[in-house]
Amino acid sequence: MKDSIPEEHLYLGLSPEYKDSIFPLHTSISLFLLSYCDCKLFKIFLVPTGEDVDNQFVTKNLLGDLEVHLISKCQLPTVVQSCCLPAVVAKDGKFCRAGLSVVLRHIIQKTYEADPSKKYVLELLGFKKTCLKACAEVSQWTRLCEISIPLAVEGFLTASPEHCQAVPADILHLERKLGEPVRVHNDDKIRRQKLQQQRAGAEAAVPGLSKEATEEGKTVEVHDHPLPSLELSVAFSKLHVQEASNAVREAPVIRRTKASDLPPLDHIFAEGLYFTLADIVLLPCIHQFLVHSKKQGKNLANLPLISSWYRRVQEVPGVKKAADKCGMQLLQLPELMPAPEEQLQDFSSVPDELEEEHEDSHFIGGPRPTMTKLMESGIEAKFSPHPCPNWTIDWTNLPSAVSPGEGKMSSDRALRKQQQLNNLVAAVKKLAKPGDVIVDFCSGGGHVGIVLAYMLPSCQVVLIENKELSLIRAKDRSDELGLNNISFIQANLDYFNGTFNIGVALHACGVATDMVIEHCIKARAAFVISPCCYGFIQNTVKFKYPRSNRFKEILSYKEHMILCRFADQTAVQLPPERRLIGKQCMGLVDLDRAWAAEGSHYSVQVISMEPESCSPKNNMFVGIPA
Repeated sequence: MKDSIPEEHLYLGLSPEYKDSIFPLHTSISLFLLSYCDCKLFKIFLVPTGEDVDNQFVTKNLLGDLEVHLISKCQLPTVVQSCCLPAVVAKDGKFCRAGLSVVLRHIIQKTYEADPSKKYVLELLGFKKTCLKACAEVSQWTRLCEISIPLAVEGFLTASPEHCQAVPADILHLERKLGEPVRVHNDDKIRRQKLQQQRAGAEAAVPGLSKEATEEGKTVEVHDHPLPSLELSVAFSKLHVQEASNAVREAPVIRRTKASDLPPLDHIFAEGLYFTLADIVLLPCIHQFLVHSKKQGKNLANLPLISSWYRRVQEVPGVKKAADKCGMQLLQLPELMPAPEEQLQDFSSVPDELEEEHEDSHFIGGPRPTMTKLMESGIEAKFSPHPCPNWTIDWTNLPSAVSPGEGKMSSDRALRKQQQLNNLVAAVKKLAKPGDVIVDFCSGGGHVGIVLAYMLPSCQVVLIENKELSLIRAKDRSDELGLNNISFIQANLDYFNGTFNIGVALHACGVATDMVIEHCIKARAAFVISPCCYGFIQNTVKFKYPRSNRFKEILSYKEHMILCRFADQTAVQLPPERRLIGKQCMGLVDLDRAWAAEGSHYSVQVISMEPESCSPKNNMFVGIPA
């Protein structure tokens, strides 16, 4: 490994609420990954929540060679104080990565960069390196691993004995997920190998059976000496536990078998066949759940798949060693028979609100009946006059790094981006006061935030974005300009909890617009937001549509979705009449959002950017707390 002094600081929460366990579980997970990767690249700080924690507690519970330091909340860097832990901060204190998945992925990437021989570490990110990359608002799987199961287990461990009788619903949900068929990128090839292995096993079990009989598809039960699971062979060959078996040419009958007739693949690890970051996240959680369940004498007969997964993870090279370093004494569980299907029905069904969402998303018909229904109730799209339609930034006298035209953007697109920024910056300048904190949500490459930081030097500007490369590009532009009033946070929006005065977002996609508005309302901050991707709007765990009480009284979720889908039909290539309908649908969806915000004591205007040709998505909110 390359010699290096830790340049980044890792901050982890610490709250010893349950005997010898370290809470939150996010901290246990982070420490376990560091041990598994044998990573010494970070200076680790534990931040106690609530009562002080002495060094004896830390020494007792953090076995191994990880050096940790205790600090108080007030000692955290300013940028970290605005984020949920865990968080990693670069040495200059301006670039922060926050949230479990973002921090874990960063630890993996830094470990591999420092020592490229650790390919097993990079493999944790899975195929195309996307494991737990999608945020919890978009991915139900990320939400289950990153949020739901850690919280469920923490609640289970801290509950009084009379309130922890039932297995948490999220644990049961994981059991169901482990029973679903596996889909991988080379799915067809592996399933054909599995079919060939099954037929070979049938022939071995019944020596007198002719080749022709097996190829005719006769059912043969195999009881003695079954061949090793193909899924296990594939999974562990990738882990270098055993060499992959020599490829055997498929028999003609195997090649001719339809894909729909191939046997499904079984789960070996959490996401399918391969050991990934998801397993790293789940192991400390499931371990604590199993230990507590065993102490309580609970029957785990309904969790055979989780038990099998737990045993299998222990076979992965390096897992037991890492667990020992973290003080996790892994249990030896007996094999359990699969639970009867009827016992899983209570938790295998989709929640009612999600069922309704999926049903309503398959609608047929245009927007006119819905628009007419609103019109009959006196509701039409309406736009406030632009407060400063002719104001523009003097782009010619600004450094090139301020302009969005720098880089690979075409000249036409750069001009439109400048026009969009004219609108947002004009609105923010009217609201901003010296000393204000301005947050650029979903900042991308920093087109909005960098202009604001340069033009408003008396304000502090924070850029929040979950795409690492985009934020790094923004940081590079900021460094080139020498800006001292700007900081960067790579995180999903839910991991930002700082106070601020103005929230801004240019083309926040789908539900992200509503998330930004919610953050601003919680902070009682003004907002300037341009929405985008209306077709991506849908009910989520946090948001239900329509948003305002007035719209809820008139429209169903299905009717609201019709407006959202047609609000995306504003591209310049479309006929003018169709674009007009799209613009009206945009106005109605945003009117619903504006009225919802007004219900939280805001004054909100929906404005069209000038010129309207600057973007097919040219609506802009300006909201001010009453």
